[in-house]
Amino acid sequence: MTERPTSAGFTLALIAAAAFGATTPFVQRLGHGVGMFTTAALLYAGAALFALPTRRHATIEAPVRARHLPRLASIALFGAVLAPAALAWGLQRTSGTSAGLMLNVEAPLTVVLGALLNHEHVGKRVWGALALMCVGAALLLTSHVTDSGTSLVGLVAILVATSGWALDNALTAPLASLDTSSIVLVKASLGAAASIALALAFREPRPTLASSAGLLVCGATGYGASLRLYVLAQRRLGAARTASIFSAAPFVAALVAALLGQPVRGVTLLAAVPMLLGLWLHATERHAHLHGHAEVDHEHAHSHDDGHHTHDHLELPVGSHSHPHHHDGLDHEHEHGADAHHVHTHDA
Repeated sequence: MTERPTSAGFTLALIAAAAFGATTPFVQRLGHGVGMFTTAALLYAGAALFALPTRRHATIEAPVRARHLPRLASIALFGAVLAPAALAWGLQRTSGTSAGLMLNVEAPLTVVLGALLNHEHVGKRVWGALALMCVGAALLLTSHVTDSGTSLVGLVAILVATSGWALDNALTAPLASLDTSSIVLVKASLGAAASIALALAFREPRPTLASSAGLLVCGATGYGASLRLYVLAQRRLGAARTASIFSAAPFVAALVAALLGQPVRGVTLLAAVPMLLGLWLHATERHAHLHGHAEVDHEHAHSHDDGHHTHDHLELPVGSHSHPHHHDGLDHEHEHGADAHHVHTHDA
């Protein structure tokens, strides 16, 4: 047992946030004149291309099976069709800085959905952070409606995108113990295929070669690599806390947009203050108490030095490996996140 088992999850979520946030202003520029479904198709085609070589090396992970496909199809619908299309449409009607910070609404929405759908524990500290980020989002929404580069309908479209990704996050969390490369590949392939069909149905214009290449690169980085890291973080932290760390993404987007020459208003910086405070509250949370583990049978990558996997082998494997295994009931106390082994009630 490491001193702080959630550290790796925080690091993975932050890197995922940086990869996604850095691509948002470029998606805005490269998507100019490109249909929203075409943009979504290119982004997730890039994500699928990223997943292909990484999947060949994921031999120790639990495989994606046929029973997982209905959930993956729902994830693709909300996260790889609806959300990126709404983002692409909204980015053409708002400034990069405003859109980047508006994306922060994804975090509180995911916290709520993680608690409702996955029964993750959300304590006072997390709810306090949630309230701070909502204040920041409200300041941003009310202060940028009169901005010449921002319209209310554009910000609403960004809100639709964040809602789609929040639902995507909550639906993905139960699959986080599976091979992450396969999750990225299936989700991205389904999303790209559906978006291509919609782009053809709506007769969207064909993008230029430069726009296509740029959006494919953004997709590989901000949607393929970022998603894989995000799912790995969810495996350690759960949906709610991973999303709270991922809330750094909009600030990266705003920073990159500013570096690209977009103006930053004073109220935008004011809106960033409560959002950053909320992120700090999430990042500094520590959670440890006496808890029980019920008997369970499941499959995921694991090692035998983590204090939870004590089952026998004819020949004990070295390092991480995956196979169906059984857990006996266990009561103990240690610091933990909301991973697959620590979804339990908190009566006190």
